Amino acid sequence: MTSGSKSRMLTTSEVARMLHLHINTVRRWSNNGTLKPYRIGKRGDRRFLREDVIAYLNTQQYGNKRPEDQ
Repeated sequence: MTSGSKSRMLTTSEVARMLHLHINTVRRWSNNGTLKPYRIGKRGDRRFLREDVIAYLNTQQYGNKRPEDQ
């Protein structure tokens, strides 16, 4: 990631707000590999690339009801 790129690291709470999820859901998703976290600092705080979160959203299919359920 270069300083000139549009990449931005997001906190767990920012991702939760972006995806309309509870912060614990974001933590669980990072633990099970659904979202890729980057650990920073001595405490190992999670950060997420904005592009990774957007890519995750683009791979999801919302409203995928079966035709007989409609």
